[in-house]
Amino acid sequence: MTTTGARRNRVETDSASASAATTRVAIYLRVSTGRQAEQDLSIPDQKKQTKGWCEARGWQVVAEYVEPGASAMDDKRPEFQRMVERACDGSRAIDVIVVHSFSRFFRDAFGLEFYVRKLAKHNVRLLSMTQELGEDPAQVMMRQVIALFDEYQSRENAKHVIRAMKENTRQGFWNGARPPLGYKPVDAELRGQRVKKKLAVDDVEAEQVRLIFRLFLEGDGRTGPMGIKSVASWLNARGYRTRGGACWGIGQIHYLLCNPVYAGRLRFNRIEDKTRRVKPTSEHVYCDAPAIIEPSVFEQVQAQLKARNPRVVPPRVVTGPILLTGLAACATCGGAMTLRTGTSRTGDVYRYYTCTTQARAGKAKCKGRSIRMDRLDHMVTSHLAEKLFRPERVAEMLSVIIERRAGKAMAVDARAVALEREATDADERLRRLYRLVEDGGAETDGALKERMATLRATRDAASAALARLTRPADATRLSSDLIDRFSETMREQVTTGDIGFRKAYIGSIVDRIEVDDSEIRIFGRKDVLEQCVIAGAKPAGVVRSFVRGWLGN
Repeated sequence: MTTTGARRNRVETDSASASAATTRVAIYLRVSTGRQAEQDLSIPDQKKQTKGWCEARGWQVVAEYVEPGASAMDDKRPEFQRMVERACDGSRAIDVIVVHSFSRFFRDAFGLEFYVRKLAKHNVRLLSMTQELGEDPAQVMMRQVIALFDEYQSRENAKHVIRAMKENTRQGFWNGARPPLGYKPVDAELRGQRVKKKLAVDDVEAEQVRLIFRLFLEGDGRTGPMGIKSVASWLNARGYRTRGGACWGIGQIHYLLCNPVYAGRLRFNRIEDKTRRVKPTSEHVYCDAPAIIEPSVFEQVQAQLKARNPRVVPPRVVTGPILLTGLAACATCGGAMTLRTGTSRTGDVYRYYTCTTQARAGKAKCKGRSIRMDRLDHMVTSHLAEKLFRPERVAEMLSVIIERRAGKAMAVDARAVALEREATDADERLRRLYRLVEDGGAETDGALKERMATLRATRDAASAALARLTRPADATRLSSDLIDRFSETMREQVTTGDIGFRKAYIGSIVDRIEVDDSEIRIFGRKDVLEQCVIAGAKPAGVVRSFVRGWLGN
């Protein structure tokens, strides 16, 4: 009996040893930040300890998955996904996944449990060498408690990091990452062992930023103000590229136009990093930064973007038998006014422009107003013909554009002089250094070479910025004969002829017609008026805008 029992125990021990020897292990190594990965300390230590732990149990390490600089708050990790896919592909290549601690695998309690159960369905276990737990209910609960503490610690650390970065921004420093186009980070001061940086204007890139804002507001001199897509197409067609060398896209142009840093206000903590959710305005942090454009120009751009937003102003109706649809709007709610018909007791049919908001949502939303179609059509067309399209009135409004462009041209000339002076000064300093080296008055040591490189970079940057500098289009080409012909054509086209043509001509000049209780207000833009005069009153060639520029009397 004793001999048989001893033999049975020996057989069971040998069987267990064979099973342990065939246990195939994958180890997962991770650090949270790129800085930790660069220091190359944590990952080698994790690797050494986990391998030693597996070897002590006679397990075979068949794969290593290393994730340097990746957060464990989600599963958006390439190596992690590759490991899980390999463990669950049905080949039974992995029996156990070993980590230094559960926080290396996941720092989200739900995510940890989800993947533990997913692996268990394929007979793959997750083990922590520093937190050895079994599968009984008490130890499963302990693993879940540990996961909750890991998640809490991660969120608490993130809170303190964001708080420190907010304070860094309030003090005017740059928190890192790639700066916006037109800026470069420069060393500002040394605090302990850390170098604090601030943003400085990159002269070459800044000219491209100014060009984008100018195209959006004014156009290139041959067209009116451009839309975002038109700006992107214009830049790509002429060889302009992003900092990364890619073509411009709509999203990139829109983000640039909305970034307040170009008006001198650096913004931080606007978007949630993980979810890309826009945070409340109260959580945004601002500090001063060197401005590339004037704040007033930035505000004009924001007003146009808001007004052009299709959620605010629907696309204009340009076809149909109704003269002012797409232009007429209720002064109370801003809603469009569309055609409604009514029949009198005598059987006569009347047509009205009526507020659609009141018709759709009732008087609680807008008190609403209606006006006879023939009356509003006559009032608008007669006012345009008698008041706006008079040669002296058109010339008066366009004179403002001429004066404004003259002022902008002077500013561009001044900037060009400054850039030319900077390039000339750097070139002259460089020539003096060359002469000094040739005459034997200085040795070409490291400091002198660095100084020469700095001067060459300054000269080249100033020259490149000067080459990209463009002067505003000249508006003085508008002769009195051109204005007279335009005025006569427009008076004729808006008052007589087919409805479709009249509507097209009015739409080329007018942005919006507000109908109020006691008055009608007509809005348009002076720069669009100028483009129509140059084009000879052709409605098809003008880029439209919804921003109010002039107000008819």
